[in-house]
Amino acid sequence: MFKSYFKTAFRFLKKNKTFSFINIVGLAIGTLCCLYILLYVQEQYSYDKHYQNAADIYRINSFVKNGGDERHSAAGSPPIAPAMKNDFSEVQQFTRVVVSKSVNQHLLHYKEKSMYEKEAVFVDSTFFDIFTYHFIYGDPAGALTAPYSVVLIKATADKLFGNIDPVGQLIKVDNASGIFDFKVTGVVDESLGKSHIHANMFFTMNSGGLGDFVRNNDSWATNNFAYAYVKLYPNTNVTALEKKLPAFLSYHGQQQLKSMGMEKTLHLQPVSSIHTTTDYVMEFSKTVSPSFLYLLLLIAALIQLIACINFMNLSTARASKRAKEVGMRKVMGADRKDLIQQFLGESLLLSLIGVLVALPLLLLALPYLNQITQADIQLSFLTDYRLWLVMATLIITTGLLAGSYPAFYLSAFGTIKVIRGNFTNHISAAGIRRSLVVFQFVLSIVLISGIIVIYSQLNYIKNKDLGFEKEQQLVFSFHTNDAKSKMAAFVNDLRQLPEIKAVGRANNYPSQFVYNDIDVYLAGGNAANFKDAQYMLTDEYFAKATGIKLVSGRDFRQQDSTGILINETLAKQLGIDPATAEGIRLFAQPSNIGPPFSIVIAGVMKDFNYNSLHENVRPFMLMYDTDPSDFSHVIVNTGSKNYRELLGKIGRIWQSRLPDVPFEYKFMDDEVQKQYETEITLSRIINSFTLMAIIISCLGLFGLAAFSAEQRRKEIGIRKALGSSVSGIVQLLSKDFLKLVFIAIVIAIPIAWWAMNQWLQAYVYRIEVSWWMFAAAGMLAIFISICTISFQAVNAALANPVKSLRSE
Repeated sequence: MFKSYFKTAFRFLKKNKTFSFINIVGLAIGTLCCLYILLYVQEQYSYDKHYQNAADIYRINSFVKNGGDERHSAAGSPPIAPAMKNDFSEVQQFTRVVVSKSVNQHLLHYKEKSMYEKEAVFVDSTFFDIFTYHFIYGDPAGALTAPYSVVLIKATADKLFGNIDPVGQLIKVDNASGIFDFKVTGVVDESLGKSHIHANMFFTMNSGGLGDFVRNNDSWATNNFAYAYVKLYPNTNVTALEKKLPAFLSYHGQQQLKSMGMEKTLHLQPVSSIHTTTDYVMEFSKTVSPSFLYLLLLIAALIQLIACINFMNLSTARASKRAKEVGMRKVMGADRKDLIQQFLGESLLLSLIGVLVALPLLLLALPYLNQITQADIQLSFLTDYRLWLVMATLIITTGLLAGSYPAFYLSAFGTIKVIRGNFTNHISAAGIRRSLVVFQFVLSIVLISGIIVIYSQLNYIKNKDLGFEKEQQLVFSFHTNDAKSKMAAFVNDLRQLPEIKAVGRANNYPSQFVYNDIDVYLAGGNAANFKDAQYMLTDEYFAKATGIKLVSGRDFRQQDSTGILINETLAKQLGIDPATAEGIRLFAQPSNIGPPFSIVIAGVMKDFNYNSLHENVRPFMLMYDTDPSDFSHVIVNTGSKNYRELLGKIGRIWQSRLPDVPFEYKFMDDEVQKQYETEITLSRIINSFTLMAIIISCLGLFGLAAFSAEQRRKEIGIRKALGSSVSGIVQLLSKDFLKLVFIAIVIAIPIAWWAMNQWLQAYVYRIEVSWWMFAAAGMLAIFISICTISFQAVNAALANPVKSLRSE
């Protein structure tokens, strides 16, 4: 029986090549998009789930309320984790991970080889007791116990040592903290799974400097920079443990918190949820929003649904072609159940062929799709049995969904009526087809509207006046003490170049996370009245180099050792009139470990967006620094449009001053743009998959237009014989479809308006959604529809009427 079904299905597909091609291509494109999105979402949710006993590993997060500033932080104070291990029997082990914000590159030396490496972390010796990595060389047990030991990621080890086993070798690490010798005790890779803790080098905390600072730190209120993790014993009641944390924090840190005027609470977060949670500041690595992933899944489902709609539309449209087949089968004894199985079998076969076509296309398109999504999905996914289960589910779901209505519709035809050519059904097939076409174009118009709004917001971000100059700004970074010692000479040489407007030095620059903050209050006040302000350390040229504007007062002068520039927001929160702020004395309280010190306002800066436009401008200040070793970056404001020539000159200066240091630079506008990588990725994804949805919709519309032209062939022949023009015939065939597109526009606009307004709420600074965006989406949908329909309409209108009427 099944052999007969498939033989009939193959014959029908072969006989109706256009119908089969449109359905197979539509299903293949839809399946390709759907499969890739499912793989992408699965990859995002797979982070940190490969660890042994991953369900028992938690990160300790902090909620800090400080002078009116509230933040949920992924990091906390250094002593919290070891104290939890000591105080709570539920805690099996702890570890901490620390990133030195002031040291983001390390110069590595091994024999004659030297190279810069990023993404290094300091970790407790217990790190590999909690987090499971694949050790290519070395042993996780005790890998980080000895002082000055380091475990390298495979890519770093390969660059430094080649293919040899480097365990036991010494490497020299030169950075802003000094020069140290580290012994390599292991090489790992991430083949077991992806982790939110991505690092190229794992230094043991027992390495002096920052490591010793963390190990000996007793600050429970401030120094919230350590990422702390605990591994609990199996079957621990996590809720009950979390309820003990307020008393635990009060016992150890109440006095410090009270003296600082801070409130703090601790929370335990499952490690497997970190990558897909976006509520915390100071995240170790880039996270992804669950709502973004849900949106992708929705897009995948909608694209697959559009492909299924094509199948249903074309199948019901061609019902008349199969009416006699249905009648004859019923005469030969087939009941409705047999017919339903026949037609569902055809749709399952088409779905199977669509998937078989989609799979090699997906392999070919994988590099391009990975580039769009900034993902790293590999061909190895083919070995995952879950993929084959997904594909089987996709084939069955798509086949049943696409074939359900045609199967039940065609099988319901009465035997005598269809043989006589009188086949009607209580459900209007034409009405269903029109509704499905409208639905397809509603989805397409909503997606096109999304493209326009997202592009407009990104364009607004790109062109908004941020309060500082980001164009024609070069940034040079200095990562070692030796390089920093030559910074002043390098800067002086740059100032001799005619293309250079200004050169400033700082420990940070706009667009980068500001990791320094301090409590400030007015002279005559006290620490209870403080405001928490972020700050950068700069020289007297930084504000000029970055184009930061002053609304009152003056810029820094040489040796302005107690001078600060505050922004308008900080002035407002302190109750200071910006016009008379110059000369007002403030006190700054760095932490509970040091006394407050006096600073004087030199000027007030106009508020500028040193961080992304997702956030309001926070209290901020520039602090004048006389110690050149505190500076890590040189910001160069250029007036040249010939960057190749200018960079050639700067490169020669660099080579003369720092011959052993690689010449590297950044453009500040590129760094600003990196803050919106999620939005840029979303834009690329929406653009690409909307194009796919439009192509599938157009395929269906093309097929329906071809069917309509075929059905009205004789009517067109008569009209032409009676003198109708080609344009009149084209208009006749197009108007019914264009009515459906207009209906879709009316339905789609309020949906798109609501959806885009919801998306824009993530931005403090955003565009206003305007009518023209949806008008443009509607006009584009009409244009696409006209182009699709007109091809068939013009062909029908140009056909010889004699051939159309010959059979009459």
